[in-house]
Amino acid sequence: MSRKLSADADQLLAELQHLATLSDCAEPPPAVTRVVFSEADLRARAYLKGLYEEAGLAVRVDPIGNTFARWEGAEPAAGVVGSGSHTDAIPHSGMYDGTVGVLGALEAIRTLKRSGYCPRRSIELVMFTSEEPTRFGVGCTGSRAMTGRLTADQLTGLKDESGDNYDEVRQRAGFSGALQDVLLPEGYYHAFIELHIEQGPELEAAGLPIGVVTAIAAPSQLTLCVEGEGGHAGAVLMPVRRDALTAAAEVALAVERLARESVSPDLVATVGQLGVHPGAANSIPSRVTMSLDLRDIDLANRDAVLVRLREVAEAIACRRGVKLQVTVQNADPPSVADAGIVDAAEQACRDLGASHQRMISRAYHDSLFIGQVAPMGMLFIPCRGGVSHRPDEYASPEAMATGVEVLAATLAKLAEEA
Repeated sequence: MSRKLSADADQLLAELQHLATLSDCAEPPPAVTRVVFSEADLRARAYLKGLYEEAGLAVRVDPIGNTFARWEGAEPAAGVVGSGSHTDAIPHSGMYDGTVGVLGALEAIRTLKRSGYCPRRSIELVMFTSEEPTRFGVGCTGSRAMTGRLTADQLTGLKDESGDNYDEVRQRAGFSGALQDVLLPEGYYHAFIELHIEQGPELEAAGLPIGVVTAIAAPSQLTLCVEGEGGHAGAVLMPVRRDALTAAAEVALAVERLARESVSPDLVATVGQLGVHPGAANSIPSRVTMSLDLRDIDLANRDAVLVRLREVAEAIACRRGVKLQVTVQNADPPSVADAGIVDAAEQACRDLGASHQRMISRAYHDSLFIGQVAPMGMLFIPCRGGVSHRPDEYASPEAMATGVEVLAATLAKLAEEA
């Protein structure tokens, strides 16, 4: 577009910093804890709603808290051009993950308004509920439900550590209405593009301000439960032990080995949680529950590694005389960015003189699920050291401003399409 686009980096940073104060973290900002439907989450939502209204946007909240802020276009019946991300934060994390995509999209809209631009299609910011799996064990519940990948019954079946189900918790938080009404109408989005920090080191290493995402890796999350036989640490001799923890440790090492041996360089595997029972220093572990996160851009390879991992884990369990139970929490397909959105984003980069590269997203985002029902794209900006999900997560004001301006130009291009 020919209009001059100039994002207000100072305002964006000030809003991000204030949002970071709305937190349950024991440490001060930039450390952030903001779990979905908590008091901190509700205060953050109220703050954001005020910003949307100040910007002249019409706000709508669905039954589980997905929040839409619309700048109505000249043809309001046409499919919407969407952008946005999430503002919930895992415990003791940083202030940029997700939030740059929400407040950045807001600033992109304000930037377009200041330029005098008027959209043909409506442009809509969405804040997705519960992108992080912190409370209910499943990530992206908002976008999954919006796109039909999580039904009302499945939502109600999700429980937090207190045993309260998703429906009970969201109602206590003030969100009402039928869960079925979360599902978006067919063809709701003409296009959707999400701005996000990279959460990796590639852009910073290359000295580039923008990454244009071509695909989002397919994530799968599993829970493995290893059951052995407990006993007194001093009384049970080594030859007859059926130690659940040592068996689980061997499985964890097998996970690492199979990931390193994968034919796909993009496959990554992580055992991030380990629960040991009974958890006493002088007691042999009788049960261990462990998480597994496995993802790849190559769906066939990811699933083949999962099959091989099951075989190896079962062999370990058999040899060690323990029982193994594997529960698949989710196994999602990868999502490929729409070629037209990639082209629009790259043209916006060229128009603004912003160097860029194409790249994949190894972290998954709400856009993965939107991409299953609508044309989808993503823009990455560099973050210092590739660090994310830590208090020292950081994106510079200059990087955010460039990302917002490229996002604004891309939104404008998409909003003018027939």
